Amino acid sequence: MSVAEAKKAGVVIEVKHPLVQHKVAYLRDKDTPTVHFRKLVNEVTLLLTYEATKDMPTEDVEVETPLELGRFPRISGKKVAVCPILRAGVGMLDGVLSLISSARVGFIGMYRDEETLQPVEYYSKLPADVADRDVILLDPMLATGNSTAAAVETVKRAGATSVRLIAIIAAPEGIERIHRDHPDVQIVVAAIDRGLNERGYIVPGLGDAGDRLYGTK
Repeated sequence: MSVAEAKKAGVVIEVKHPLVQHKVAYLRDKDTPTVHFRKLVNEVTLLLTYEATKDMPTEDVEVETPLELGRFPRISGKKVAVCPILRAGVGMLDGVLSLISSARVGFIGMYRDEETLQPVEYYSKLPADVADRDVILLDPMLATGNSTAAAVETVKRAGATSVRLIAIIAAPEGIERIHRDHPDVQIVVAAIDRGLNERGYIVPGLGDAGDRLYGTK
């Protein structure tokens, strides 16, 4: 499925809200310092989470206001597991938990072999009841899609049947890879960039999100 087809089908949502685009522009700036980069990642993630959860079902419940009794909508017992892909995905975690504070948290450790560009999983710790939860995967950069597709496979092997991905920037190659291997996974992203360079990095992108989050090289 091409990116255009995926967007038309609603399985890829590119969030064009001015606040999102404004903050992503600062994330791209090579001169944005680590302290501000972290804050911006948190804020962008919060805004993307708002979009990613807009289809959660609600049910009317009885609530007594200071003035009278009424029935009002609440989310109908939805259980969520948030799973950042280490290490950069951890920088997005607080943004999600600020809106879904009851979510359980799992961690998936992946790194990309810089020669083969293939994923290597080195750690996985998921909630025991992940099969009963909607899983939200977090990864700032969806580049080749290899690591993310492997992370989706990890949570599906654990029993998850509802999986969506929140990313900040994606390449068309990564989107196409996810929807080739996992067409049921919805992607919510702030920007879809031009493509990948010869090293498999997103261009124009924002550099290595993990290095910029944690001040490493």
